[in-house]
Amino acid sequence: MSQGKDYYELLGVDRDADAKTIKRAFLKKARTLHPDVNNDPNAEEAFKEVNEAYSVLSDERKRANYDRFGTPDGPGGFGSDYVDLSDIFGGSGFGFSDIFDSFFGGGAAGGGRAARTRGRDMGITLRITLEEAAAGCTKTVSYERLAPCDDCGGTGSAEGGEVKPCPRCGGSGQVVEVQRTIFGSMQTQSVCPECHGMGQIIDKPCDMCQGQGRTPSRETVEVTIPAGVHSGQTITVADKGEAGVRGDKGGDLVVRIEVAAHEAFQRQGDDLFCQVSVDSFGAMLGTFVEVDGILADERVQVNIPAGCQYGQQVLVEGFGMPRLNSKARGNLIAVVEVTTPTDLSQERQDALRELLGDDAPAVSSSEKDE
Repeated sequence: MSQGKDYYELLGVDRDADAKTIKRAFLKKARTLHPDVNNDPNAEEAFKEVNEAYSVLSDERKRANYDRFGTPDGPGGFGSDYVDLSDIFGGSGFGFSDIFDSFFGGGAAGGGRAARTRGRDMGITLRITLEEAAAGCTKTVSYERLAPCDDCGGTGSAEGGEVKPCPRCGGSGQVVEVQRTIFGSMQTQSVCPECHGMGQIIDKPCDMCQGQGRTPSRETVEVTIPAGVHSGQTITVADKGEAGVRGDKGGDLVVRIEVAAHEAFQRQGDDLFCQVSVDSFGAMLGTFVEVDGILADERVQVNIPAGCQYGQQVLVEGFGMPRLNSKARGNLIAVVEVTTPTDLSQERQDALRELLGDDAPAVSSSEKDE
């Protein structure tokens, strides 16, 4: 936000304004400032400012932080269960500006093509930790979409308005034009420019959505992620994509999961690999090492067999990742790193040589001189 600017002032609303009032104020200003309808060189920057103001005031958590601390993030930011996404539509950076591009298009395709009234699916990428993938989690996702209009309930019609056949095309959605050429009369059929191929018009369209039945909106949705999920898998939230025109079927929100790399574990399928260090005595005689498991407060005992070699893999069954939609788990595979003690006293070295007897390694001449 620009220095000295106030989000409430930018939208022209009182500090106690409800969500509907804030949304109406934003849409009213955005319609006049969007670069598609305003040629002023400063319009784009002004649009970005009201967009930023709405993105904060339309989000309950951000607004509460802003009111209390003067910043949307608050003093400690948000919990790990909250994700604010701007990479919808496959991470392409599709935001309110792009949604308004679609909104100002009226839901109809240009270039003589018929209107697309069904809502599109929307795709987002949600990044989670390996621990969250192991335990399962619920994320509250904040994102932008074309949502059903609050004022008309998605019908596109104002109070008392009616849906009527288009007078231009008679309800067919197509118009036929006859042109006279040197070869005679030629007929061409094209999409009706009045109704954009829908075959219907609304005599009193909703002022808020301009008859579309949907408006740009900032939404939140809870996404439940099951334990054992893998990177690249998707979760579909029905009807939370782009809303359809005038109540037509909406699209879905498709959430692609990306599991972040972990500093201690490497995942291969449902198995987890980790590295454990033992000294050479433990490797020779056998020992055990305790490590943290992937689940909360989980401790795993790794039994190192006698004669263990550097790089040897020790299997611990049932302590890997949970298998998706199952009570079973993969395995934990500990890769052993053998370390040599560097702090043995001379007394202990001599005792060890005596114990090994003929199997003790030869002593160098320099060591003998000492």
